[in-house]
Amino acid sequence: MEPRIDLTTDEFGVKFGKRFGNAAMLIFQTGLPAATTELVALRISQINGCGWCIDLHTKEAAAAGETPVRLALVAAWREAIVFTEAERAALALAEEGTRIADAQPGVSDDTWARVREHYDQEQSSALVSLVALTNAANRLGVITHMRGGAYEPGAMAAANG
Repeated sequence: MEPRIDLTTDEFGVKFGKRFGNAAMLIFQTGLPAATTELVALRISQINGCGWCIDLHTKEAAAAGETPVRLALVAAWREAIVFTEAERAALALAEEGTRIADAQPGVSDDTWARVREHYDQEQSSALVSLVALTNAANRLGVITHMRGGAYEPGAMAAANG
């Protein structure tokens, strides 16, 4: 399947991508742990089937020192012992916030309470924003058939310098 539009070279796509990337950079500046950010974005991308985003977040996480075991187990995080309670709360928020269209009730009070137990106000806001932003990025990737495999770690940061 060939990409429908290459948003990394399309004139409008580049302009939009720059602004989109600036929003992502704001999330990274909140003090939310980088590992948590990448694991959450990876899990959302797995749920949505965005190959380009899975490629990006897997490689960025690995470049930041994430272990292959934890990366492999993100898809089954509930059945794994390698994630902290804070990461588990963030991953639950990611899944519940992503599966709203699957007849789910949204984010449960229990999940929200666990998030607030581990993350302060700014980090909680960043997590919510990350879930929304990653879901939007996944839609861009899936709609345009962006394919995974060629992403180079650091490319997003460089593009949004």
